[in-house]
Amino acid sequence: MQTVLFTKLFGDREVAETVDTIADLGFDGVDLLIRDGFTASPASPAGISAAVSRCREGGLSVPLATTDLSDPAAHPAESVLGACAAAGIGTVRLGYWKYDPHTRVTEQIDRARHDLDRLGEIAERAGVRLALQLHGGTVHSSGALAHRLLDGRDPATFVAYPDPGNQAVQEGREDWRLTFDLLDTWLDCVGVKNGGWYPAALDPNGRRAWASDWFGLADGMVPWPAIVAHLRAADFDGVLTLHSHYALPYAQVLDQTRTDAAYIRRLVAG
Repeated sequence: MQTVLFTKLFGDREVAETVDTIADLGFDGVDLLIRDGFTASPASPAGISAAVSRCREGGLSVPLATTDLSDPAAHPAESVLGACAAAGIGTVRLGYWKYDPHTRVTEQIDRARHDLDRLGEIAERAGVRLALQLHGGTVHSSGALAHRLLDGRDPATFVAYPDPGNQAVQEGREDWRLTFDLLDTWLDCVGVKNGGWYPAALDPNGRRAWASDWFGLADGMVPWPAIVAHLRAADFDGVLTLHSHYALPYAQVLDQTRTDAAYIRRLVAG
């Protein structure tokens, strides 16, 4: 298992600063965010190659990139996936197919599958794999829903990206063992973060509201020791990508990320 850090927390900081910080935190590599205003931009494919080169100079691998690709007609899918392949990035995380409560979900799933068909053709030409992440607010928030989108697809082109933290804090909750069992055929990446819920204020009708937040890896609702033990027993050799989504001052986010990195490394080592 490789442990990599998702670069979202660095915003638009210089690539060199980002790489040196990730290396200092002790990660094996980088999950490169390709989004305007972040480490690389989809409008500048040359920047993807430059960022990957700088990562490797810093001793970091780049097995995974994250994009907003979903509708292939609305994003530069050809150029972004081609640039990722040329830079040696093997897997590219896709964007989201958001759930619309005003439209039958079966229609939305059919549209998502149609988009995935087209994106799969582009990915095969480019020579990269596409990762579908479990994310709240989408038609792929749970293992059961993601299975509807991946069913029948070649794991050489499409991989699954469970994210138990999202399932705990957003929606898509199900027994984590069910999630990993359902997606076993495509399992390649796992999003790593933790969070939970706490009682908040009463509303005017006297109903107690509940709020969620991101917590340290050892402190939230996701049982990471059990999940990592399961992955070790299954000889999982994919990527664990840590997401530091803490609403804290930057220096404090790095402190917490260092603690999280050490924690997950201890679990991986057994």
